[in-house]
Amino acid sequence: MSSPEPVDLETEMLRTRREFTAGVDAVRTADDVAGLRVRFTGKKAGALTGLFRLLGQVSAPDRPRVGALLNELKAEIESRLDEISGRLSASTRASALERERADVTLPGRRPARGSLHPTTLARLRIEQIFREMGYSIATGPEVEDDFHNFEALNLPQDHPARDAHDTFYLDGGLLLRTHTSPVQIRTMRAAAGRVPVKIIVPGRVFRRDVPDASHSPVFHQVEGLAVDRAITMGDLKGTLELFAREMFGPKSRIRFRPSFFPFTEPSAEVDVLCFMCGGNGCRACGDGWLEILGSGMVHPTVLRNGGYDPEEVTGWAFGMGIERIAMLKYGVDDLRLFFENDLRFLKQFGAGR
Repeated sequence: MSSPEPVDLETEMLRTRREFTAGVDAVRTADDVAGLRVRFTGKKAGALTGLFRLLGQVSAPDRPRVGALLNELKAEIESRLDEISGRLSASTRASALERERADVTLPGRRPARGSLHPTTLARLRIEQIFREMGYSIATGPEVEDDFHNFEALNLPQDHPARDAHDTFYLDGGLLLRTHTSPVQIRTMRAAAGRVPVKIIVPGRVFRRDVPDASHSPVFHQVEGLAVDRAITMGDLKGTLELFAREMFGPKSRIRFRPSFFPFTEPSAEVDVLCFMCGGNGCRACGDGWLEILGSGMVHPTVLRNGGYDPEEVTGWAFGMGIERIAMLKYGVDDLRLFFENDLRFLKQFGAGR
């Protein structure tokens, strides 16, 4: 059996160098460089890998010299590939910078600026007014029990507010609070008979109302409560007069109308002089007055349920709808506008309003 003829590896290296040079001349993109790298330096089927496999067939005396030449060719090809790759990357970056160049002398673009919701603006103003009068902000759970929401507030078992068509009842005897008044009871009980108590309670409430221009199943209230020794209806009237002037302007006037609420006795509804017509009567008010809240002296039963002796202390309370105050302050005639998230409506209200 005859032995294989010696391989002329030097001739193969020359051919490989010519093919590589021709491939370099055709390079235009980074993908071209990647393909060329696989073709000549790939570990499995690259041209250099094939040449190194043939090195064993070179005659023993020539193998060291030819091996050195093969290593030089490998280094040359790898260096040339790295050089081309680097040049293309630099060119790509330069082109990107040119395309994305920013003219720093141009005026900046201000991002769109949002504003607070009108209901939030009204709530914050109400809180500010009462804080300045020495009141604290109290909160309570939106999921309540019957005792705090109805029984402790002197609402009888047959009161219409307890009906399922008016209240959202939950499992386990719980319900979604229909007013912020339950926080009255929780605050008085937490005070453990100490006086004075002066709080307002802003929060979300829930009722089974069909949405229309003046009703919503979800809305916001502010409850006010003051308990002390010998405070009177006159203190309540003075407090609400000051509130109206601060909320609606220095020319505001209020009036009290007798009413009935199970949790206050005596009770009164409070109107503010219409600031659209100055009390002359208009489409918005009818007779020159706009209703803003209900109020009264805390019922003795409610005081007892809160842990106080009605023979020793008195108290008064009021409750107002925040959306109602916002409607009056901003001249809005449809409650649904506060909940529809129409940006054309909401953009009218800036932080300074």
